[in-house]
Amino acid sequence: MKKWLLCCSILLLLTACEEQPSKTTKTSGTTEQIPVELVDVIDGDTIKVKYNGNTETIRYLLLDTPEVRHQTLGKQPGGEEASARHKEIMKAGQVSIEFDVGDRMDDYGRLLAYVYIDGKSVQEMLLSEGLGRVAYVYPPNTRYLNEFEEAQEIAKDAKKGIWEVENYATDRGFNQAVFEQNSDCLIKGNINRDGDKIYHVPDSQHYIQTNPEEWFCSEKEAKAAGFRKAGG
Repeated sequence: MKKWLLCCSILLLLTACEEQPSKTTKTSGTTEQIPVELVDVIDGDTIKVKYNGNTETIRYLLLDTPEVRHQTLGKQPGGEEASARHKEIMKAGQVSIEFDVGDRMDDYGRLLAYVYIDGKSVQEMLLSEGLGRVAYVYPPNTRYLNEFEEAQEIAKDAKKGIWEVENYATDRGFNQAVFEQNSDCLIKGNINRDGDKIYHVPDSQHYIQTNPEEWFCSEKEAKAAGFRKAGG
């Protein structure tokens, strides 16, 4: 009986010591560059690719370029240049993407990633050429923040692209009003978070603190552009 119990104990011990199958899972924080097939270049900071058998929209992490056809901001200075250069870069080789440790997807259902062409960072290329700014810095998706800021400084120091005109590229975005302001056109056109277009005349209550997206020479011109008067 004792021998039988001893044999059973040994058998159980050997069974417990057997190597179990590995169940490791890759996390979103891998630094692996995943090859994808380019489908389309949307603008300066967005592409469409074939990934895992599906067509996905990729929004570049930590990068913002001027808009080309935004529903409220319209076409911003430098947007077409950034988009054209982006398309040129993406034709040069194999496209791959890399995820960071945070969210993989934004509120619009777009994948968030670092993008490479033949192993070279597309974000760094665009930033160093002054075609975009470092933006949307949301930890923990900040793996290459230092590198991107260094690339941006190269363009700022050389006054390239979006840095040619003072105060155009700001922490809040792109202030296209610096291109449009005229001493005879003092009516400010502002677009709020809800997309409402409102214009402010010089003697209105919130005129000084209003950050304009557009300037108008007359109220008629502002109304024709789809803006309504503040307080009206």
